[in-house]
Amino acid sequence: MSERDKKIVIIGSGPAGLTAAVYAARANLDPLLIEGFEAGGQLMLTTEVENYPGFVDGIMGPALMEQMRKQAARFGTEYLTQNVTSVDLSERPFRINAGDEVITAATVVVATGAQAKMLEVPGERELLGHGVSTCATCDGFFFRDKELAIVGGGDSAMEEATFLTKFASKVTVVHRRGSLRASKILQERAFENPKIDFVWDSTITRISGNGKVDAVHVRNLKNQQEHDLSVDGVFVAIGHIPNTHLFSHSLELNQGGYIVATGDGTQTSVEGVFAAGDVVDFRYRQAITAAGMGCMAAIDAERYLDGIGMSH
Repeated sequence: MSERDKKIVIIGSGPAGLTAAVYAARANLDPLLIEGFEAGGQLMLTTEVENYPGFVDGIMGPALMEQMRKQAARFGTEYLTQNVTSVDLSERPFRINAGDEVITAATVVVATGAQAKMLEVPGERELLGHGVSTCATCDGFFFRDKELAIVGGGDSAMEEATFLTKFASKVTVVHRRGSLRASKILQERAFENPKIDFVWDSTITRISGNGKVDAVHVRNLKNQQEHDLSVDGVFVAIGHIPNTHLFSHSLELNQGGYIVATGDGTQTSVEGVFAAGDVVDFRYRQAITAAGMGCMAAIDAERYLDGIGMSH
């Protein structure tokens, strides 16, 4: 086992982690970023990103992450391409195991992100980014005057269904139960919207299309009847899972498993440990908000190190 000692270790390599690295590196904190084997976060699964400021013509998700990675490297960020296997935040310095290395750290930025729950049906993974989406605010714009299906019955599903009617000609909500879980006001808004239809007690069993979505196969769970629904896109809105299993015993998490940030910054329940991006933010879930939080976490960490006389 090799050991190394760092002022700041960043866990996660999406927009939050990489932005934290840019700021920490420029503050001469010599950051180590543990990027994991699936580096780049959820943007690696998107195709075109059109809402990230500064890219007039849009940019592909993986290309945006590559740019951020190079930028952080330019200022001296060191990368470790390993998955973190365990973290000990009970004593200082903090200890992180990744691969066959033990890293000790004065501060840690947790930017491990979240993942959208998927339907896990045939066609879904293949057509992700080609008509299958997990984010209406990211991708709704591409479906002007198209017919869409959305899966889910909670608040975010109803918010997304209503949002999508700004672009789509018709949105069909497919829900496995006979009633919605969403709050009353969001339900009423959806029921009153003439562009939204509901298919109850049903589930999507297959997504079909040649290079892009053209239909979903729907099964009624009560009578087992099946039918095809012609759509140009499918939005999956059945929730997200934050990647917090490493921290379940050491950091305060909320009911959904997201890290709780205390106060008005990125400080977690353990002093010297900061959290940024989708691992803490279950409301906005955008690349730009994750990047903003990454910046905040790096500045918070730098000020913390200053306070304990370790920033130089």
